[in-house]
Amino acid sequence: MRFVDEFRDPALASRLLARIRARARHPLRLMEFCGGHTHAILRYGIRQMLPETVQTLSGPGCPVCVTANRDLDYAVALAAQRDVIVATFGDMIRVPGSNGSLQETKARGGDVRIVYSTLDALQIAKANPAKRVVFLGVGFETTAPTVAASILQAEAEGIDNYLVFCAHKLTPPATRAILDAGEVRLAGVIGPGHVTTIIGAEAWAFLPREYGMSCAVAGFEPLDILRAIDLLVEMAEEGRAEVANAYGRGVTPQGNRVAQEMLARVFCVADADWRGLGIVPASGLQLREEYARYDAARVLPVDPGPTREHRGCRCGDVLRGALLPPDCPLFRHACTPAHPVGPCMVSAEGACAAYYLYGGEIA
Repeated sequence: MRFVDEFRDPALASRLLARIRARARHPLRLMEFCGGHTHAILRYGIRQMLPETVQTLSGPGCPVCVTANRDLDYAVALAAQRDVIVATFGDMIRVPGSNGSLQETKARGGDVRIVYSTLDALQIAKANPAKRVVFLGVGFETTAPTVAASILQAEAEGIDNYLVFCAHKLTPPATRAILDAGEVRLAGVIGPGHVTTIIGAEAWAFLPREYGMSCAVAGFEPLDILRAIDLLVEMAEEGRAEVANAYGRGVTPQGNRVAQEMLARVFCVADADWRGLGIVPASGLQLREEYARYDAARVLPVDPGPTREHRGCRCGDVLRGALLPPDCPLFRHACTPAHPVGPCMVSAEGACAAYYLYGGEIA
């Protein structure tokens, strides 16, 4: 298949691995900040093929996983309202909050609908003018522009029963939070491909400038990831700290200016609550005042009640890179994809789900 098979070539993979093994003379701990990278690394056995000197850790790159319980509880409380329809992507529906999941609320009669885009949510709002339709805006810089576009379209078409619960988060501030905490010592970062398509490779320049740390932006095929690791090993062994782009077919230095302008038009930067990190300053997005009428949190101030974390769940530690999923005592026992305790086992981008599906206990 064109543009896929080229990036899964076993011969090229072997050559890249040989280069990495020959160069990686000193211990090197890298973090992939994207859940898609975690799944690809485990699916293709990359962790097991790397030399012992190179270790990869998963980071907070799963937007469903980093959504705080308080936000999940609000969504569940909304779904229990008679005059509200909650529209969400599929990953969110099974995530357990303090008082159950959206799926359980739906089973009790709540109107929760899985959609594939914000356009679907707008169509639901058009078809149900007597109800408020709330789209759960969960995601990073990749999906936020589509939510901004939906609000602009709702305004243009006069769809006044469409609302967004904005739980969007920004990736670079979370990277800073992990580095500033000093809990996990890293030598380099595998930059998220889809996010960087929007924000541009230059958005990661603070890593070499402020932390003396290299970043290599990667795509999601085996050769993409191996090339990024190869570049990080090369820069570390040569004592250089730079931003390298191993995903040139999708990422430019400046990113997608149209998407950036749309984000700036509809959203402003705000503090955000991250699972595992807590409140991270200037790490989220909220709707500007001129679009406040589309903000579910302002229009529908539902009290979700007290928030509690699930006993024994170590998702927060996994998201910081402080714990590998198999080291959680619940992993594969009390917590499985069929009966998840935490969001990292639910989401298609969750690290626990990746380890469960593809293994990875072998160092």
